[in-house]
This record gives sequence, C-alpha cells and structure tokens, in this order.
Amino acid sequence: MLLFIGGILLLLLVSLAEFLYPDYSVSRNFISDLGVGPMPSSAIFAAALVLFGLMAIGAAEVLRRSAQGSMLWVLIAASGIGAIGVAAFNENAARTIHGLFAALAFGAGNLAAVLSFRMVRQPMSCLFAALGILGLIALVLVGVDVDLGLGPGGMERITFYTAVIWSLGFGALLSEERR
Repeated sequence: MLLFIGGILLLLLVSLAEFLYPDYSVSRNFISDLGVGPMPSSAIFAAALVLFGLMAIGAAEVLRRSAQGSMLWVLIAASGIGAIGVAAFNENAARTIHGLFAALAFGAGNLAAVLSFRMVRQPMSCLFAALGILGLIALVLVGVDVDLGLGPGGMERITFYTAVIWSLGFGALLSEERR
C-alpha cells in the first residue's frame, strides 16, 4: 500500500507543481526544474519527492521481511533514497550529486519493475518488465542527450512515468495479495 500511495502522491504533487510554475513546459523543462522554480512549485516538488522516498523505503522494509529470498526491496529502497536525494540536492546547488540521485531514482525504480517480473503472474509480469525496459532505455537516451523529438523533459518523463506507473501497479497488486 505504501508504494501505491507514494506513487499517487508523487503523480498528483508533481502535476500540481507543474501547473503552478509559470510557463513550465513538460517538453522543454526537466522534471527537476520544478525544484528550483518559484514557490510554491519548488516546495510542492520537494515534498512530493520526500514523501515518495519515505514511502518507498517503508515499502522496501515490508517487502524485505515478507518476500525473503528476493532482493527487489534493495532496488525499491534505492529508488526512494534517490528521490529524497533529488529533493535534498537540487540541480542548482549540486548538479553532479543531483544527477547521481536522479539516475539512482530512475534507474533503480525501472530496474525494480523488470525484476518484479518474477513476483507477479501474467499478464502483469510482462507489463511490468516492459515498463521497466522502456524506462531504462529512456534513461540511457536522456543520458546521451537523445530526445526523439519529445524534448529533454518529454524523454525524461518516459523514464519517470514508467517507474511511477509500475509502483502504482505493483503496490496495488501486493496490497491485494496481503488481504
């Protein structure tokens, strides 16, 4: 449930931060531009990342205890730590550290989607793996400045949304299994 709620909050709050940021473009602007934008966008964005990060770390701990033998929890925790790091080190204050935390959040989140293939039944297992692979490909393309006509923000959103959509789906599935 923590992953599901964390994903919902992240999507809603990031969207709210975008709406409140004057002249913000999902194509031209990176997601992290929200963290250095005007108030209240920057505060909402930071809160979204910290809330998601804490919930992901909490979900990782629950998974560590209940799914013994699986290392998926490590990737979920790493994604949460990455999200908190992105909030703590915005792109203006520490660009290199910020970039490393962003890569950790996106990379670990999408890798977790791929690895979750083993934990859920078809057809969701294939959907989760496909989301993760798409997100990892997009992350590599962002890293080499290829945006396929989507703009840098558009390409970055592919790697963001794939991981968040996976967290929503995986969190919901795990919540149902626990009933």
